[in-house]
Amino acid sequence: MKKILLVTDAWAPQVNGVVRVQDALISSLKTSGYDVVVIEPGQFRTIPTPMYPEIRLAIFSRRRIAKIIEELQPDAIHLMTEGPLGWAARSVCMKKGIPFTTWYHSHLQLYVNVRLRGLLHPVYVLLKRFHATAVHTMVSTESLKWELTSAGFTHLVVVPLGVDTELFTRNPAPPLPALPKPVFVFFSRLAPEKSPEEFLKLDLPGTKLVIGDGPDRVRLEKKYGKKNTFVGYKRGQELVDWLSLADVFVFPSRTETFGLVVLEALACGIPVAAHRVMGPRDSITEGKDGYFGDDLREAALKCLDLSPENCRAKALQYSWKLSTDAFIQNLSPIR
Repeated sequence: MKKILLVTDAWAPQVNGVVRVQDALISSLKTSGYDVVVIEPGQFRTIPTPMYPEIRLAIFSRRRIAKIIEELQPDAIHLMTEGPLGWAARSVCMKKGIPFTTWYHSHLQLYVNVRLRGLLHPVYVLLKRFHATAVHTMVSTESLKWELTSAGFTHLVVVPLGVDTELFTRNPAPPLPALPKPVFVFFSRLAPEKSPEEFLKLDLPGTKLVIGDGPDRVRLEKKYGKKNTFVGYKRGQELVDWLSLADVFVFPSRTETFGLVVLEALACGIPVAAHRVMGPRDSITEGKDGYFGDDLREAALKCLDLSPENCRAKALQYSWKLSTDAFIQNLSPIR
């Protein structure tokens, strides 16, 4: 099996965990000798997502997807997301009797419910229907597998995530202006499901640094800009340089299935203050590389006493090679 077709609604210029997982996975697959072909929104006519215009949704894609599959003759098909492209590819595969796998990356029902109350159950029903016909549905942790199994999802397999520890390593002398110490950082999308306002309201000493952008940035920067330093989206080494200024990562989100940013912070030697919820609790060892608590101010201050070396050691346990091997093992060959 050497030719893999990935179908995804999450693609650059989007900045989110799913895109970062895909980038790392595709790079690792190609390094291992696999031919990876991607179907993504930029190949189709798109419309902006309501309330999230930076994310474009592909429309009228089913016929072209069917043609691509017929011409490509892939050895395996994997649907990365449950968006319009994912549903279109699912429909094509089901009609033609082609086996496929899926990945449950995000609690989309929680994201939607944060914005539109009352849609939690209908969205969850759609997600369950989407994944029900897959040979395997991949999840990042055993706790997520248990939760979804309890909710009636089937054919679940664990594919752990990784972190690029060569890129995410603290720069002892980043080319940036010094910030008053200690530095507490939030880096994620500035959107309601990530709860950035909880961080922005915290009364902490030193500097509160905000790395990221999103639909709420203008409002949040206007409201909290005097006591928080907003620097926008950062990528690659520039992101690492900004993280290298930080002493503690504060992660207020309660909607994660994993939280890749936690591993990226740990790889840079930054302890994590978070709520005891799925995602953080799967990767943080309390008192060693982070602290949990409803009071994130208290947890963040306690993190100042933790060892950066312990944080880095935890991140080194997460390898993209192991993730890629598990991904390949759980694909469904097309015979």
